[in-house]
Amino acid sequence: MKDYRKAKKLVDVSVGESVRILRELQEMSKNELSELTGIPQSTISAIENDRVNLGVERAKILARALRCHPDVLVFPGWDVHQESAA
Repeated sequence: MKDYRKAKKLVDVSVGESVRILRELQEMSKNELSELTGIPQSTISAIENDRVNLGVERAKILARALRCHPDVLVFPGWDVHQESAA
């Protein structure tokens, strides 16, 4: 484990907040995101409010719809790419 460096947290944002921010930046409603992903709107709302865990499979589905890498959703606010490249 000595070859690994800890990732740095750049911003304090929750997983749910990252989903909401990306959805809003794309001017997409929860209903539109639900239609694109097949994830119920109520589940998307619960994810955005941190009442439901995102999970890997949902992260992949949402990332595809939000046109981002799943890491952006799973590790919000962390500089994972810089540290993983070292």
